[in-house]
Amino acid sequence: MRAIRRDIHAHPELCFEEERTSDLVARTLANWGIEVHRGLGKTGVVGVIQGRPGKRAIGLRADMDALPMTEHNTFAHASRHHGKMHACGHDGHVAMLLSAARHLAATRDFNGTVYLVFQPAEEGGGGAREMMKDGLFDRFPMDAIFGMHNWPGMPVGTFAVRNGPCFASSNEFHITIRGKGCHGAMPHLGIDPVPIACQLVQAFQTILTRNMRPVETGVISVTMIQAGEATNVIPESVVMQGTVRTFTTETLDLIENRMREITRHLCAAHGAEADFEFSRNYPPTVNHPAEAAIVRQVMVELVGEGRVQEFEPTMGAEDFSYFLQGKPGAYFVIGNGDGTHREGGHGLGPCTLHNPSYDFNDELLPLGATLWVRLVQRWLAQA
Repeated sequence: MRAIRRDIHAHPELCFEEERTSDLVARTLANWGIEVHRGLGKTGVVGVIQGRPGKRAIGLRADMDALPMTEHNTFAHASRHHGKMHACGHDGHVAMLLSAARHLAATRDFNGTVYLVFQPAEEGGGGAREMMKDGLFDRFPMDAIFGMHNWPGMPVGTFAVRNGPCFASSNEFHITIRGKGCHGAMPHLGIDPVPIACQLVQAFQTILTRNMRPVETGVISVTMIQAGEATNVIPESVVMQGTVRTFTTETLDLIENRMREITRHLCAAHGAEADFEFSRNYPPTVNHPAEAAIVRQVMVELVGEGRVQEFEPTMGAEDFSYFLQGKPGAYFVIGNGDGTHREGGHGLGPCTLHNPSYDFNDELLPLGATLWVRLVQRWLAQA
């Protein structure tokens, strides 16, 4: 399993381009006598394992895609494709699920059906949504679905899960402020969009502090401002872009509406105009109570109460959220350690997600696979 994980790490593929990875997964599953289906979400793979007779079915998901970034590691299994890297551990997620699949197929020690969902394009492509569009839940009628992600900073041998929201929604905005360009020494002859943009950055934060209920949570980050071509020219326009994160649709509705109103009225007050675009990407990831509870129970039985944490919600986003909108389930994390597992030749940066010095911890492979197997046995044993 370590060899498979490192092979995937050395050959990263971006969203909807996971041809080699899909081939490896499908070939490996087929060699173990597992029924294989391909083509969902373009490059997705679904494996089907039948156990003893039973009416219930469970889905287990692993994401397969890499990130468009250059790896700084130089060890033997570092990326061989410049500008592409498994910096989020999806290589390890695939290997853990393959490990579980091998054991489940060899023993068939469960009642019902296991669907192994190897998903493409988690990193911004919405691969979960695309697999659902291609009939994932119709063709493979699972009663619940579960997903696992490695979590740097948490010690190896620990897990974390929580009921309710655990990852936020991911949304983007694109604002163009159109003023009137002029000479930088004669600002009275134009309409300067730059100070308008500066005021908007500040005004957006009042949505969080003065429009939202204090117990609600949200993030508005202006991450890009583009304007001007010369130091002595007031530009015609300014482009502002950024991200909005929330745990509820109601909060997201409020933020989008207020941002739109503030942009329109503030620009009008200065004699400028604005184009406001808001894109809703991934919805929030919200675990279902019963499924989160059974995951926690299995974790405690595996590693002990003291090594199972309450997951602290993060404003990061995860497209497993689409699956949880269609089926009951839960998303949880497994500790990846502090980075001391990395071999010589690793980059000098921290072993954190989306960092060019990151590497998945191979010590997790048997532990994560065992968690999958125990979860299958426990969940399918329910009446």
